[in-house]
Amino acid sequence: MMRSSNPVLSNKAFEQYDVYESTGTMTVAGTAMKTGILLVLVITSAAFVWKIFTANQANAMQAAMPWMIGGLFGGLVLALITIFKKDLAMYTAPLYALAEGLFLGGISAMYNHHYNGIVFQAASLTFATMAVMLIAYSTGIIRATERFKSGVCAATGGICLVYFISIMMNMFGAQMPMIHSAGPMGILFSLFVVVIAALNLVLDFDFIERGAERGAPKSLEWYGAFGLLVTLVWLYLEILRLLSKLNRR
Repeated sequence: MMRSSNPVLSNKAFEQYDVYESTGTMTVAGTAMKTGILLVLVITSAAFVWKIFTANQANAMQAAMPWMIGGLFGGLVLALITIFKKDLAMYTAPLYALAEGLFLGGISAMYNHHYNGIVFQAASLTFATMAVMLIAYSTGIIRATERFKSGVCAATGGICLVYFISIMMNMFGAQMPMIHSAGPMGILFSLFVVVIAALNLVLDFDFIERGAERGAPKSLEWYGAFGLLVTLVWLYLEILRLLSKLNRR
């Protein structure tokens, strides 16, 4: 049974497709190519907002914030549409990538303003982590067994619960030190989240490979690429958060 702790790449994504489409079937290579396209779109829109931020030093936040907010909520809406209307992924996934890039461009510029060079470090570590996880999965060093999947699912759910509680606390003017502090506990928590995000990549690789083996329609390559992008964005943001804590010490 295919299973992924990434809520986007759930087992139900392929359940309705048991026969080949006339347009072809999903392949790992095709999904990888579409993931690359989505990453280019993210970088392009991120660079656009980054330029706006750096060109308006006097009021950089005011200039970038509308684009960031639009990208954040636009990306959320497009993600929900993609999850519930998987056949539209070839249209919504590129739009999601552009929207997500708007948010990432602004948040990255903000971090880089305080810690020069941190964005390059975070991006490099994100792609390096993806490469290491892909090699570990391809060579069988890490196997996506049912026990492994269950553990990652539980850890991911726990992280989501902690973040939800933190958001609720922020609404009442309180904070959860474990998440935001640059002390040992805060750094260990961020490191733990980075590890779990990286392990989600293994589950995503496994899910996409099994989808290809199962003969899912080629149109779902966009959906698989979208799901992988969601994990990569999460990993990048968590690495960025971890590096910022290390820089504050």
